[in-house]
Amino acid sequence: MTSPRVRKIADRIQVIVAEMLERRIKDPRIGFVTVTDVRVTGDSQQATVFYTVLGEETDLVSTAAALESAKGLLRSEVAKQLGMRHAPTLSFVHDALPASARHLDEVLARAKALDEEAAARRVEEYAGEADPYKKPREDDEEDERTEGFDVMPSTDRDA
Repeated sequence: MTSPRVRKIADRIQVIVAEMLERRIKDPRIGFVTVTDVRVTGDSQQATVFYTVLGEETDLVSTAAALESAKGLLRSEVAKQLGMRHAPTLSFVHDALPASARHLDEVLARAKALDEEAAARRVEEYAGEADPYKKPREDDEEDERTEGFDVMPSTDRDA
C-alpha cells in the first residue's frame, strides 16, 4: 500500500511527463502516446511510467526508442517541477492492460453468444409432471358419494 505522499508524487509525475510529451518533446518517432499510470517506489527513488501507443507494432517500437532517448530531459523536468532533493529515475514500460482488456472483452462476447445460442436451442422440460400440484382423483369423488352407506362388494357366487 502506498502512502498519500508517494501517490501525489506519482500523479504529479504522470502529469509532467504527459505535458512534456505533448508540448516539448519534438521527436518524430513518438506516436500517439498516452501515459496511463506511474508507480513510484516507497523511497521515491524510482518511477515506472506506463504508456500506451495508438497504432501498429512499428509505432510501438519507435516510440519506445524515442522515450528512452528523451529520458534525461524528462527526468530533469520532473526534478525541477517536483522540487525534490533527488529526482526519481524514470523507466518506461508499455502498458499491456488495454490489449488484455480487449482480449477479455472478445472472450466474454464469444461466451455470451454461445450462451444465447444454447438458450435458443433449449426446450423447457419439467423435471416432474407438467402440473406439479395434486388434484383430487376421480375415485375420491365416488368415495365421498357413498360415504355412510355399507356397500357390499359383488360376489361371483350369486351368479
